[in-house]
Amino acid sequence: MASTDITETAPAKATSDDLAGLEAGLDALDAVQTHRTPVREVLVKKVLPPVLAVGLVLAVWQVLVSAHVTDATKLPSPSAVWDGLSAMWLKGTLLEVIWTSVSRGLLGFLLALAIGTPLGLLVARVKFVRAAIGPILQGLQSLPSVAWVPPAVIWLGLNDSMMFAVILLGAVPSIANGLVAGHDQIPPLFLRAGRTLGATGLKGTWHVVMPAALPGYLAGLKQGWAFSWRSLMAAEIIASSPDLGLGLGQLLENGRNNIDMPGVFLAIILILLVGIAIDLIIFSPLERWVLRTRGLLVKS
Repeated sequence: MASTDITETAPAKATSDDLAGLEAGLDALDAVQTHRTPVREVLVKKVLPPVLAVGLVLAVWQVLVSAHVTDATKLPSPSAVWDGLSAMWLKGTLLEVIWTSVSRGLLGFLLALAIGTPLGLLVARVKFVRAAIGPILQGLQSLPSVAWVPPAVIWLGLNDSMMFAVILLGAVPSIANGLVAGHDQIPPLFLRAGRTLGATGLKGTWHVVMPAALPGYLAGLKQGWAFSWRSLMAAEIIASSPDLGLGLGQLLENGRNNIDMPGVFLAIILILLVGIAIDLIIFSPLERWVLRTRGLLVKS
């Protein structure tokens, strides 16, 4: 009788052990590694590659200058550009010039965000509106932002309102189209499940549509910022005026007017650095957060 009990309980014990092992394995798969990446590894993988790339560009640049491939008035040396940067820093105008453009760009982008987001939701959710203005938004997105500068100057004059108008016309279509694209990629099951649970109207938009459309929406935001920045630079270059203050676009145009190639290169580099900085400070963390919340990126 005792042997029979042992025979009957052995399979049950084995099954219990298997289930426990399976649960432990699943827990290990679901567990997120939270250890801190060593500083040396961060430096090697994330800091060293861009530093090497910048060093290579500077080296090639200096080689071309030393080889006299063209006149010095057309291709200045890196040291000449550095001297221009140092002069602006010593005069106290460098940060002022950068902030003039950055503040305009960020404020214009926030205005475009406030307009483009509800517009994108309206186009995505209402079939009649999509049929009416969806193609127009697509066309506006492909229209070069510089085309809006002349009419904006005529309508609004040489002031900040003209700058913001150009930014809005360039950025709003990108933000709206990004949200529409993200909405179109939502599985229909999500929307039906949301309606079943009572998430309709604004509640459904906030709790179901926006989280599910977030990857496409974020892509639209990145493109919207790129259009905002390019639109602003085009407006500052074409519509230069002392009343507008000195921004990066005006700095570039002043260098061209004065045949100051070190100043032109300096303005180009500053415009590039601002674009990279905004991406690293704002959009890259947002992208990592979205990927992490969807289990596509392990936090390190």
